[in-house]
Amino acid sequence: MTMISKKEYAARRKDLMSMMADNSIAVIAAAPEKVRSKDTLYPYKQSTNFSYLSGFSEPCAVMLLIPNRQQGECVLFCRDKDPLRETWDGLRLGPIEAKQALALDDAFPIDDIDDILPGLLEGKSHIYYSAGKDKAFDKQLIQWVDEVTLDKESDSEPCCEQVDLDHLLAELRLIKSAAEIKLMRKAADISAEAHCRAMRFCQPGQYEYQLQAEIEHQFMTSGATGPAYTSIVGGGKNACILHYIENRQKISDGDLVLIDAGCEYENYAADITRTFPVNGKFSPQQAAIYDIVLQAQLEAIAKITPGATYNVANDATVAVITEGLRNLGILDGEVNELIEMEAYKDFYMHSSGHWLGMDVHDVGDYKIDNQWRVYEPGMVVTVEPGIYISPDNRKVAEKWRGLAVRIEDDIAVTKTGCEDLTSGVPKARSDIELLMVAQPSV
Repeated sequence: MTMISKKEYAARRKDLMSMMADNSIAVIAAAPEKVRSKDTLYPYKQSTNFSYLSGFSEPCAVMLLIPNRQQGECVLFCRDKDPLRETWDGLRLGPIEAKQALALDDAFPIDDIDDILPGLLEGKSHIYYSAGKDKAFDKQLIQWVDEVTLDKESDSEPCCEQVDLDHLLAELRLIKSAAEIKLMRKAADISAEAHCRAMRFCQPGQYEYQLQAEIEHQFMTSGATGPAYTSIVGGGKNACILHYIENRQKISDGDLVLIDAGCEYENYAADITRTFPVNGKFSPQQAAIYDIVLQAQLEAIAKITPGATYNVANDATVAVITEGLRNLGILDGEVNELIEMEAYKDFYMHSSGHWLGMDVHDVGDYKIDNQWRVYEPGMVVTVEPGIYISPDNRKVAEKWRGLAVRIEDDIAVTKTGCEDLTSGVPKARSDIELLMVAQPSV
């Protein structure tokens, strides 16, 4: 699989600097390490913005982008080489190797940042920074700015305006390159096979966590880092909880099980949901709800094409689900009036999807100047309609209570339409039932 090249990372940095004001500087901090307990840490996850601009995966690092600086526009501070610490904690790239490996203009030990960075801030009219991610670094940056501002011997103009960096990077990250789409296809393929594995493995009497284990086993053995988010495995009425992550209950014969899970591969996420019968056969009530959700999803995907506005997919899902629920007698009234009243929200309370990329709920505005933005080639969006009928909803017939179905796929906008990246896992009822007849995965 083709990884992101040094050339592409450098182009991303150039693109960002072209959006910055004259006489400005961008400060991008690596994500801090997080303590799990006492002297143990959670597995390290680099800031997605830092990864997007560099591919550098180590903590304790700061990148500066300084447009038109004669001595070099891209500067990195990172941990120095240290044989003793590397013996305990793992290898470090170090500033010397980082400069070449990451195609940077300069690199320094992180221990020297107090001596060097304030001087690079001098005279800058704008500082681009993502505040609120790391309170300790926020405080440190303020101290550096204050140091420059209060330096009475400096003839330079003080730093005067902090600008949110996230918005600029969000717009860049929203449109994926060909290399990014390749990585997302790989993440999608691994995730699709994992869902197939869970379907083949599933049997009444198992526990939700056993299905989760099958899914995540497939992620890891296929080269993924692991889950892109906490896997959701909800059997029966648990699927009515949208972000159910307990995954500790036994799954029962006659119930549906909803699995929302996707892997992370080379910093890019997949996001798939499938709902299927624990015993491998949909009941009439399950089939009726499932078919409405599937129709809603298919009609929504068909609407995604360059030039269409973002809301067309959601509008399609709302229309199909509302009419379907009316036809089953779960809703009562004229379809357009029910939509206007948002009567469907008792059963379909979220939107049809979200941007997907390095984050599972990826960055990017959905509206520009209060108008829905237009789909463009390179955007990737999920389409995930659902119907959730609470077991406590006494307004519907008992036969419907506790049923929940969601179907989700990852859709890349192309020049001529769209591509379903996650088509490798079946979603037609007949295909699911056929797959579940197969021998369990081992």
